[in-house]
Amino acid sequence: MPSYADEDHHVIHESVIRWLKEIYQEVPDVNLSDFTLRLSSRLSRTENSAPASANKWDQETCLLITYADSVTDSNTESSIASLSRYCEDYLTGVVSTVHVLPFFPSSGDDGFAVSDHKSVDASLGTWEDITLLAKNHRVMADLVLNHGARSSSLFKQFLNDEAPGNEFFLTVDDNFDASHVIRPRGHPLLQKIKTASGEKTVWCTFSEEQVDYDFSNPDVLEFFLNLILDFIDRGVSVLRLDAVGFLWKRSGTTCLNLSQTHAIIKLIRYVCDCYANDVVIVTETNLPNQENLSYFGNGNEAHWIYNFPLPPLLLHTLLTGDSNALRRWAMSMPPALLGNSYLNFLASHDGFGLRPTEGLLEEEARAQLVARLEKNGSQFTWRTMQDGTKRIYEANITLYSALEKTDEDPIGRYAIQRFIAAHLIMLSLEGIPALYINSLIGAENDHVGVETSGMNRRINRTKYSRDVIDTLLRSTHSRERIIFDTLKTLMQMRADQTAFHPNATQFTLQLGKDFFGVWRQSQDRGQSIFAITNLTSQGKFLQLADLNLIEVEQWRDLISGSQVLSHQSEMRFDPYQTVWITNKR
Repeated sequence: MPSYADEDHHVIHESVIRWLKEIYQEVPDVNLSDFTLRLSSRLSRTENSAPASANKWDQETCLLITYADSVTDSNTESSIASLSRYCEDYLTGVVSTVHVLPFFPSSGDDGFAVSDHKSVDASLGTWEDITLLAKNHRVMADLVLNHGARSSSLFKQFLNDEAPGNEFFLTVDDNFDASHVIRPRGHPLLQKIKTASGEKTVWCTFSEEQVDYDFSNPDVLEFFLNLILDFIDRGVSVLRLDAVGFLWKRSGTTCLNLSQTHAIIKLIRYVCDCYANDVVIVTETNLPNQENLSYFGNGNEAHWIYNFPLPPLLLHTLLTGDSNALRRWAMSMPPALLGNSYLNFLASHDGFGLRPTEGLLEEEARAQLVARLEKNGSQFTWRTMQDGTKRIYEANITLYSALEKTDEDPIGRYAIQRFIAAHLIMLSLEGIPALYINSLIGAENDHVGVETSGMNRRINRTKYSRDVIDTLLRSTHSRERIIFDTLKTLMQMRADQTAFHPNATQFTLQLGKDFFGVWRQSQDRGQSIFAITNLTSQGKFLQLADLNLIEVEQWRDLISGSQVLSHQSEMRFDPYQTVWITNKR
């Protein structure tokens, strides 16, 4: 009679082979038997049964996006240890999850040209440092699975025609039709290189240094699945699948968002669900809105997807004082199912992508946004279109500098208020908030970093010593201290509100173009919050009749502490003021 373990092994084996057949249905003569046996055997050694709909987050969940060496401290043994100490000293009880951007040995792209996926860059720390960080915070790490560096041992094997690397990287011949390919860069996609077995043409989506892997080879997928399980064993519980939309290539297509890519993500999700209870999958797909939403699958792909339209739409909204585009988008967004969530952010190590605004902003509004950002010091990254023309892919600028000046406020009188208003809107929305470490102190454009590196994205990647951070945050009246204290207070306040659970009900309010507001209601219906922001540099009055405050409830603004009477006719807002009106203390 078979044991329960045997039954589990059989179920896992059948599920794995089903996903692999879907992925490799177009690959001739592929042998999946040994792959399936090895993977299902490793999964069967664990005891786990996390239901697909189980939520692994609540209103206290908040991410910090950071490089391992964003804050360095000469009194600690490693950069990762410095980061841990910074989080403990300044962000205890505020940040639950730390997204440590690629900490692997790398030859470029600030860590994303990975030369060794299995090691921690010795200049940053060790795996033990990551495991220690994971004791106090959930750790989110990047799985850079679309491409690897030319400096990697795998690519050196490719050049020497040695296994396994000789079949790990994508090569194409002259019959491959790449004319419809969509990608975010302007350099030549196909690069000719000399190998021990002759000249070959390799595929480079992001740079000449970053060569795409060939996922039509099952060994590549097996390599990354085992890597994922190793990450989990070392304390990583949130996996960011970097540039995952580009994984699969097929001649004559855009080579983006193909069905095999989605099937690979489903297999990754299944493997993680089998292996550990608390693992969260995040897909990084900086795409137009509907394409981005597709990565939820049917609740069987990403747990979280980045809310990529939010940053450029919020910039447009606060720079123009007009909520129409943001309101239309918010109204059209489907609520995430239980077991899924949006990941809301305003800034990151990358720029402000403009592709997500396609279909959301008219060309005139997009041009207006670009012109204002350029006046505020933005650089731009371009992509090559199918007809050979170039178009802006992203604006490279810090969030504070992006919002510092507007046409109505050319000297930046209300810069801090706009900056805080942007975060208050983000913190109010359905989903999980993520804050970039440099935004916590309102970092300004780093033009020196751009000039010395030749990389536009370095404009928002300034590294700080702990001494500098401590000095900035000791100065009671410094801009950095004001921003840091305000954001920290707001995040702590948000964490206490059940109506701000990532999956709590949200309705977008119709308050005219000068205001943006949402109504949030807790899952038990016990708490309501009306989160409303004045988007202008002028004092404004809001008619409270538009909110439908229930008269038998007692209402107050969480932020100011002021009581709000349901029979009041109107409420006055200062420039860029936000209120969180709630019925629950």
